Amino acid sequence: MAYDATTLPDVSGLTVGIIGGTGDQGRGLAYRFARAGQTVLIGSRAADRAAQAAAEIAALPGVPAGAAVSGADNDEVARRSDVVIIAVPWDGHAAVVGALAGPLAGKIVVDCVNPLGFDKQGPYALTVPEGSAVQQAAGLLPDSRVCAAFNHVSAPLLADPEVDRIDLDVLICTEDRELVGVVAALAARIPGMRGIYAGRLRNAHQIEAFTANLIAINKRYKAHAGIRVTDL
Repeated sequence: MAYDATTLPDVSGLTVGIIGGTGDQGRGLAYRFARAGQTVLIGSRAADRAAQAAAEIAALPGVPAGAAVSGADNDEVARRSDVVIIAVPWDGHAAVVGALAGPLAGKIVVDCVNPLGFDKQGPYALTVPEGSAVQQAAGLLPDSRVCAAFNHVSAPLLADPEVDRIDLDVLICTEDRELVGVVAALAARIPGMRGIYAGRLRNAHQIEAFTANLIAINKRYKAHAGIRVTDL
């Protein structure tokens, strides 16, 4: 079955919250969704820092005047959002996610965290007892609808206002097939992106780990490489 964007649901009315929205990946995703006219909430442990980041994003080129971009602490963002993207550093992942189990109950949670280490030889994948970052999140959020996505999206490309299209595929891992369409539709709000189902949560480990390879590629070739799946 060929990829068909016309079958995707309308997600334009959803509020997207980003936990870790003041970091590079979170800010980049927030910027792209804001450019698309999505309602975006920036989350941080400090509400004032989140509000400042939101104001800066709203003022960037390409963001429509009066765009619905605001900031709040993580708890409020989790409560007010329909879809919540987890974009925090790996070393704080378990603590941040676990603390939000209550407000994230019933919500769609998209984890884009990559458990990586760095040494003199470069990036490498870390061992996660649960199997992957998203499996850790799923264990901490038993009442949420959890998936992995946006793991391989270049933060510098997301943040560059001169880049109009980001031609890559977003690999989606989840136990909940209905989520695939919702997350794929959100990915499609960013010109050039496609959301592709890539298996159950147990298959997320290699997707997260492959980011180490992409970082090595980008360093070697001075690029911002992503992934595109052929024959779809």
